[in-house]
Amino acid sequence: MKYLIGIDEVGRGPIAGPVTVCAVVLPTSFNRRFIKDVKDSKKISNKKREEWYKQALVWRREGKIKFYVRSVSAKKIDEIGISRATQLAVRKALQGVEEKGTDVKLDGLLRAPERFEKQKTIIHGDTLEPVISFASIIAKVHRDRVMKNYSKQYPQYGFERHVGYGTKEHYKAIRKRGTTPLHRITFLKSI
Repeated sequence: MKYLIGIDEVGRGPIAGPVTVCAVVLPTSFNRRFIKDVKDSKKISNKKREEWYKQALVWRREGKIKFYVRSVSAKKIDEIGISRATQLAVRKALQGVEEKGTDVKLDGLLRAPERFEKQKTIIHGDTLEPVISFASIIAKVHRDRVMKNYSKQYPQYGFERHVGYGTKEHYKAIRKRGTTPLHRITFLKSI
C-alpha cells in the first residue's frame, strides 16, 4: 500500500450552501500516530478544528500529506438530489488521485469510484477512523469559511452564524427577504 485515503462530507443537511467533501491522502511514510487523537469535526470545538486545519496546511506545504476539498453547489443539489451531489463531490475530490496501492476509507454511505478496488465504507467512520475524522475537520472548516464569506454578499441572512443550517433566524430571514442563489429550493418546500 502506498496511500491511505480518508473521505468525509459536510453540509448534507443545511438549507443553503454547497455539500463539501474532503479526501485526505496520507502516504505510508506519514506517521499516523500524529492524527490518532483526531476526533470527528462535530465533537470538537471551532478552535480545535481550526488548529487541526492549520496543521493540515503545514503538513501539505511540507509535502507530508495531500488533501482535496471539492464542493457541489445548491443549484446542482436541487437538480440531482443531495445523495447524487455528494457522490459527485467524492468523484471530484478523487480526480487525479492514484488508485493503485491505495486503501480508501469512507464515512457513512459514501462510495469511491470503482477504480479504487480497495475501499471500505464505515458507518460512523468519522468517529472510528482518524483519517476520516481528519477529512471531516478539513471539510467542515473549509465549508464554514465559504459560508462566512458569503455573509459579506448576503449580510441579512446570518450565514456567518448558522453557515446555512435551518435555524429560526435563517427561516425568518427567508420569509422576510426571499431566497438567494445559495438556497436549496428543494429543501425549502415547507416554508
